[in-house]
Amino acid sequence: MSEAPFPVPPAPRRRPRLGYLMAATAAVLWGINGGISKTILSTGLSSERLAQVRSLGAALALVAILAVVAPGRLRLTRRELPFIVTFGVAGLAFVQWFYFLAIHRLAIGVALLIEYLAPLLVALWARFFYKETVRRRIWIALGLALTGLALIVNVFGGGTSLSTAGVLFALGGSLAYATYVLLAEHVVGNRDPVSLLAWGFLFASIFWALLDPWWSFPGHLLTATTSLHGNLHAWHLPVWVLALLMIVVGTVAPFFLLISALRHLPATRVGIVAMLEPVVGAVVGWAWLSESLGGVQLVGAGVVLAAIGLAQTAR
Repeated sequence: MSEAPFPVPPAPRRRPRLGYLMAATAAVLWGINGGISKTILSTGLSSERLAQVRSLGAALALVAILAVVAPGRLRLTRRELPFIVTFGVAGLAFVQWFYFLAIHRLAIGVALLIEYLAPLLVALWARFFYKETVRRRIWIALGLALTGLALIVNVFGGGTSLSTAGVLFALGGSLAYATYVLLAEHVVGNRDPVSLLAWGFLFASIFWALLDPWWSFPGHLLTATTSLHGNLHAWHLPVWVLALLMIVVGTVAPFFLLISALRHLPATRVGIVAMLEPVVGAVVGWAWLSESLGGVQLVGAGVVLAAIGLAQTAR
């Protein structure tokens, strides 16, 4: 760890359209990763162990890239340390942990709906703690997006019994997600997204190693072969291949894109665009895992897309 100040790169020119494209692509990749993660979890690997593999794999990949391409970016100052440790543990580690705990007790769609209260928390933080002006159409867009998500998961259909523990875990995931976005927005002005993620996932990995030591890891589950289930049930892959896809496609790429988007857009709008994830997740569940997708869900997807479009018109 260096005591010298980290060299601050010149402030990049804001390109909102690029920011929206990055955030939307990240949401799509996370939606696809839902099917990958659900398939891995069906093999018996626990949610904590899955998050542990995800964090360590992402940390190793990002640190290796920087060590070869730009080792100087790995320098860390004492001033940055508290923010990045909090970003790694309270943001990256907890958002995964609480989400996996929630989906063990709730339907995935309901868990995502609760977790995606995070953009509303970000907007409230911006308004009352940063004293920023949040335009009325942003609040309307948030309301539309949450309504669309509610339609997607059919929370108005009745007959849904909610686990109190599951709801609390999902709310914890929402707080962790909001923390992750706000801390990333705070740090990303002085540090590039790759090094921020490298350090964040490294501290998340240390947290997981303390919680679940690696010497007790069930390695035989990663070498087993599993069916892809649903419409792809005839296809089989080793679990380690799915884990590699989860790390590269479902973790490194989308987190990099989302943090990069924060260089071009405020956290509030990035959070709204990220609400595409449940929409993509519902489509992936229908196309891959044979989960139902009816007319109400399609209407909900349209409402979410309309909310994102409305958010883009705010200046």
